[in-house]
Amino acid sequence: MKSFNGRVAAITGAASGMGRALALALAREGCHLALADKNSQGLDQTVALIQTATLAPVRVTTQVLDVSDRHAMQDWAARCAAEHGQVNLIFNNAGVALSSTVEGVDYSDLEWIIGINFWGVVYGTKAFLPYLKASGDGHVVNTSSVFGLFAQPGMSGYNASKFAVRGFTEALRQELDLQRCGVSASCVHPGGIRTDICRSSRIDANMTGFLIHSEQQARADFEKLFITDADQAAKVILQGVRKNKRRVLIGRDAYVLDLLTRCLPAAYQALVVFASKRMAPKRPTPLFDSNDESRL
Repeated sequence: MKSFNGRVAAITGAASGMGRALALALAREGCHLALADKNSQGLDQTVALIQTATLAPVRVTTQVLDVSDRHAMQDWAARCAAEHGQVNLIFNNAGVALSSTVEGVDYSDLEWIIGINFWGVVYGTKAFLPYLKASGDGHVVNTSSVFGLFAQPGMSGYNASKFAVRGFTEALRQELDLQRCGVSASCVHPGGIRTDICRSSRIDANMTGFLIHSEQQARADFEKLFITDADQAAKVILQGVRKNKRRVLIGRDAYVLDLLTRCLPAAYQALVVFASKRMAPKRPTPLFDSNDESRL
């Protein structure tokens, strides 16, 4: 797909961040849009921005949607095809974050993040794939993360969801290549992108004193890692679609970590442990060992 003019793109997580940036970038190229998010106010703001930022007339429809609801996703896909006549692209972009130890994480939190980050991608892919094939010229764009290439302590749920998206999308791409059906797929691995994901993330209390000093400080430190803005991320993603890339890396940090895991596929974990120890809160050293009676 070399041009987006006249095409129809469906985007989840379109109320802010990369989803909004993708919507604006595509609209500027004359692409019609079907936008979805749980945040209705954010969706309205995205539409208003599109109306003021684009010269070419494009049709924009919106849907308040929970991507973890399979039936809602299927209904939205059918509605998009009916309202726009066709669908050429699906950007499964919606995502959330979770910080917790494996031992301490609640099952409900794991179900929450897997439901959005992984099942949302699966539901979006399967719901839209028949319509993409019917268009004769389609593309599936699934958002994983640099943490779909690289694992770190305290992010097991997030890592699991993003590694799953990577495996799912790479298998999908191979199947589509074999089918030669006019549809392709790309897996996106952003590094630190300036979006609202930090504010919507969940940080479990078990992280305090283990890997972080406080929740407030952790959020502030996390946002310092966001070195790429959403508009640049959207530009890179669309270039990846044009070039039919299998894997799209976004940001210098993504390239560095991808190289690290390629060069040290197992040993990188020891480096992460070393770095985490240096950054973790320092525990006070006792004046004496309470089990050492000679010091009493």
